[in-house]
Amino acid sequence: MTVTEKLSRNDMAQRVAADIPEGAYVNLGIGLPTLVANYLGEKEVFLHSENGILGMGPSPERGAEDDDLINAGKQHVTLLSGGAFFHHADSFSMMRGGHIDIAVLGAFQVSMSGDLANWHTGAEGSIPAVGGAMDLATGARQVFVMMDHLTKTGESKLVERCSYPLTGIGCVTRIYTDLAILDVTEQGLRVREIVADLSFEELQRLSGVPLLQ
Repeated sequence: MTVTEKLSRNDMAQRVAADIPEGAYVNLGIGLPTLVANYLGEKEVFLHSENGILGMGPSPERGAEDDDLINAGKQHVTLLSGGAFFHHADSFSMMRGGHIDIAVLGAFQVSMSGDLANWHTGAEGSIPAVGGAMDLATGARQVFVMMDHLTKTGESKLVERCSYPLTGIGCVTRIYTDLAILDVTEQGLRVREIVADLSFEELQRLSGVPLLQ
């Protein structure tokens, strides 16, 4: 399989954006998920950041950045008409109170039962920075994960059981990778879509865990 057969990060973001319904309140996690904001088009979606923003727009044009408007990942953002910023305690109350419809998060690993590991690899000397990930994983009504299907060393990020410290248990609803889209069901991981020219059998081999068609 060649790299050209994989979805780009922008392709992944566009695919996630297509599944976000009109009127949803959505948190975009640090890193890859922030790209989703650029592909929502005219759809009315209320983007939330845990540092205290509601109503974010797409990334600003180069040279038009406002240093007073940054998301939780310290990236410059825009604020749509009617948007607001507020104390992070209020922001966390939104997250913990079940007011976020969808949280789009990155991940190091996702288990077959929807457990999420996305805040710490457990490596000695690494800096743990969980931020609001645990609050989002348990407080959002749905959790969409965006991640590469494989690690840089070729190991699947879909696992039978997470070996990294958990962010949330059984919290993931849907997984978007550069190779496929999968739903987490009571029966296991069910494949919704596969990139062109990749067979189910090859996806199964790469994933290393049982998949359902």
